[in-house]
Amino acid sequence: MDNPSLVLASASPRRRRLIGWLGAPVRLEATDTPEDLTRPFMPAELAMTLAAEKARAIHAAAGETVLAFDTIVVHEGRILGKPVDRDDARRMLNELSGGVHEVITGVAIRPSGTNEVDTHAVSTPVTMRALPPATIEAWLSGDEVLGCAGAYNIEHHLASVADDQCFNNVAGMPLCHVYAELASGRAGVVPAGLTAPVAACDAALGRRCLLGPKVCEPGI
Repeated sequence: MDNPSLVLASASPRRRRLIGWLGAPVRLEATDTPEDLTRPFMPAELAMTLAAEKARAIHAAAGETVLAFDTIVVHEGRILGKPVDRDDARRMLNELSGGVHEVITGVAIRPSGTNEVDTHAVSTPVTMRALPPATIEAWLSGDEVLGCAGAYNIEHHLASVADDQCFNNVAGMPLCHVYAELASGRAGVVPAGLTAPVAACDAALGRRCLLGPKVCEPGI
């Protein structure tokens, strides 16, 4: 097959970096679909719906499997997407500071040769540090804040997850869950070079994930 086996429907720098940990050839293509968070859906259903719309927006060549994602933050029943401006981001950070919230990533996988999309959602509880005003203002002065659901990027240590939870789900791509789905063959042909991402994730984060091996190798 001359074409890459995976297409990542995302402009997110974090997702574009993380997808490489799966080992399979990948083509990157940005999408620009509406992200209406006011739809009357439960949070997980909303995240999956938005991801599916991104997956369907991509023109895939023969043999390509499309992957798309949408990440939302849920706090006290309210859905937080990307802030519209820095004032909105400041409001979100102050709301989340010092508490626990939930991050949900909708995953959409569109196998080659079909417009049908398989979706699922992964949810992760997240503990936000108590953020002093100076920390919030320092983060707001950077370039990333407006591109992050909930106005933060967990990779910058503003928040944390337990070792039995998926760190990279909060970063926007639950890698082990995606690997398990692709490796099962349910999405069509298993991509060439597909590799379980547990070791790469552990090395990058300097920790031993307790969830990844269970997801990638059910029954262990």
